[in-house]
Amino acid sequence: MLIGVPREIKESEYRVGLTPSSVREAVAHGHRVIVETAAGAGIRATDDEYRAAGAEVVATAEEVFARAELVVKVKEPQEPERRRLRPGQALFTFLHLAPDPGQAEDLIASGAIAIAYETVTSPAGGLPLLAPMSEVAGRMSIQVGARFLERPQGGRGVLLAGVPGVAPGRVVILGAGVVGTNAAAIASGMGAEVVLMDRSPEALRRAEARFGPRVQTVFAARELVAEQVAGAHLVVGAALVPGARAPRLVTRDMLGRMKRGAVLVDVSIDQGGAFETSRVTTHANPVFEVDGIVHYGVANMPGAVPRTSAFALNNATLPYVLAIADQGWKRALEADPHLRAGLNVAAGRVTHAQVAEALGRPFTPPLEAIASA
Repeated sequence: MLIGVPREIKESEYRVGLTPSSVREAVAHGHRVIVETAAGAGIRATDDEYRAAGAEVVATAEEVFARAELVVKVKEPQEPERRRLRPGQALFTFLHLAPDPGQAEDLIASGAIAIAYETVTSPAGGLPLLAPMSEVAGRMSIQVGARFLERPQGGRGVLLAGVPGVAPGRVVILGAGVVGTNAAAIASGMGAEVVLMDRSPEALRRAEARFGPRVQTVFAARELVAEQVAGAHLVVGAALVPGARAPRLVTRDMLGRMKRGAVLVDVSIDQGGAFETSRVTTHANPVFEVDGIVHYGVANMPGAVPRTSAFALNNATLPYVLAIADQGWKRALEADPHLRAGLNVAAGRVTHAQVAEALGRPFTPPLEAIASA
């Protein structure tokens, strides 16, 4: 199969769909790979490294999309990229369609086969391609939250770790999944006072077993969320419903009870955000204020540490890339129900139930759409 890797064009996105080592694996499987020039520049991978791995380096994204049978990316295709997709072409990347009807409409119109990293499942019930980026984003959430708590950045002027004689900062994390537990690990390691909230008693039990008394676990009832958020210096939104819009856990009314200069970091922003007052921001302009509360809503947080995150992502995605290339997208999707769970759009139909519900579109069972494509 001919696999194409375009350069990412989303603002401040430095990751790349395939690293040179992943290209080498694909070539060893008998596939051809074309890579847009400078696609790896963000992770300090040169065109010569891609050539040495067996790739053909081409001058434009147009050529990548025109020739490739399978396009492998990191972030959702931007509007110019969506215009280049064609019927029967497979796209494998993060999509996050629930809060993005414009992208969904373009993918439906393209006739392409759009497989989303974030809804591929594992036999254990997890999300194996989302997990590595959730680990990065969870850890980064405390790092960026600590920075924007600094007074010159608009924050309250609180050191999360505290010092002898001065209490540490208080961190409230909404969601005890991969993002939340990674955030809790960093925050507690820094010495902050940490509260981890979730609606799953089992998730809270796992967190308590992992962290012990270093992290307080609290059930995420609405009244308790409001109570905990009111006393927080940093709140991390880490809620996820696979394929669906993130639940809004913090309302604007709750902001009025918070400390001025407190910080909200919305890791759920890719799926619409966990805070009512959230909106998407960028690495260039990452924060804004509402009612004296600093909001951080960067939708591609791991893009700021692209070398770490690109290699972590490739470790997880490469087996699926090879399965699609080795078998063809149709046979690969038919054979593997967990990869098939990643199919969001196929030949003009929405094939993921939660995505269809969020978009108000008809749902077509994946196998039915695959058979007709």
